[in-house]
Amino acid sequence: MNTPSSREEQERWQRALRAQFPIVTGHPELAYLDSAATAQKPQAVLDAVQTYLTTSNANSARGTYTWANRTTELVERTRGRVARFLGDDRPERSAVHFTGGTTEGLRTIARDWLPGFLRDGDEIVVPDADHRANIVPWLEAQQSLAREGVHVRVVPMPYQSGSGDYDHRALAERAGPRTRFVATTHVHHVYGGDMNVHRIREAVGPDAVICLDAAQSVGHLPVSVAELDVDFVVFSGHKALALPGSGAVWARQARGPQFVPGGWSGTPNTVGIASLEAALDWLEAAGVDRIERWTTDLAVRLTEGLRRLDAYEILGCPLSLAADSAVQRRQGIVTLRHRAVDSGDLGFILFSHGFMVRSDHHCQGDAGEKTGSVRVSLHVYNTVEEVDRLLSVLASLR
Repeated sequence: MNTPSSREEQERWQRALRAQFPIVTGHPELAYLDSAATAQKPQAVLDAVQTYLTTSNANSARGTYTWANRTTELVERTRGRVARFLGDDRPERSAVHFTGGTTEGLRTIARDWLPGFLRDGDEIVVPDADHRANIVPWLEAQQSLAREGVHVRVVPMPYQSGSGDYDHRALAERAGPRTRFVATTHVHHVYGGDMNVHRIREAVGPDAVICLDAAQSVGHLPVSVAELDVDFVVFSGHKALALPGSGAVWARQARGPQFVPGGWSGTPNTVGIASLEAALDWLEAAGVDRIERWTTDLAVRLTEGLRRLDAYEILGCPLSLAADSAVQRRQGIVTLRHRAVDSGDLGFILFSHGFMVRSDHHCQGDAGEKTGSVRVSLHVYNTVEEVDRLLSVLASLR
């Protein structure tokens, strides 16, 4: 636990960062609690977009004049920025490809890389209780290969009963010599748990390719590809404080063929790339480790309060709810149900009190939750006061 002095210093740090989000400070009557869907943007990102559009807006790699050269340099510089932000210790070997977001990135791997890697009789592991963006592309690739006479077996990722966490022991039993590709998620978008991806490699062996959906981790907690022995990391810029329509695929380029997106490379989203560079700079200056600590502490405060309210069910691992729990903390995502109030109705009620939350099925796969729920997702601009006020409103609904 933080000492009083360190807690006070952390609160001062957070207030200074919150003040840099115009949409947040401009609407003090509202509490934005939907950052897992998209994050708000600090002034530094907005300024970077404005500066780029008013000083250097041009196409990349298609001109020799000053603005075009600046834009080309921006794109290449941001590739390196992404690699450094992800802790890449071998950037000369890896590759960074810009995409419109996580979904497009995963589909690019599934469409342009995976078919050339798999052979008849191979197996792929698909996490069918995760986000559908990390399920559907791999099933589409399997179906496409089947039409060409290449039959690939889909192995469902095993989960621990009642927690939503991966069952790494069961995965080790299911994986075999033909297990060639494993799709995983870093932080679950419903349960909020770190999925212990570092244990996947041990479960599936040294040769399988691991693709990491990092949509809910990049920009929220430190991500180090030097420590995580994965082959792809895919994330969305808009969840990491950049503009919508930006994102990246990082490829290790160590197992299987080189990752080279197919087709003609058209005009990149240069303004999105400019926003992504600025967002990563802002996050690094703020301290991603401190952002994680702040949002994790808020999630613990929320879950400890919810545990005292019998009307609510909290989804995910029950052992992660208490502040003194030995298991990993929830990463700023808390999903809940009222035992008598429909989740859609609860979302409307909360908005009437100034809280913006997500209330539906959260794009979870077919093996996930069958009933809708309310998701509260936190970022550095959220406050202790907002969490306490939310708990007060929830407690009034019996």
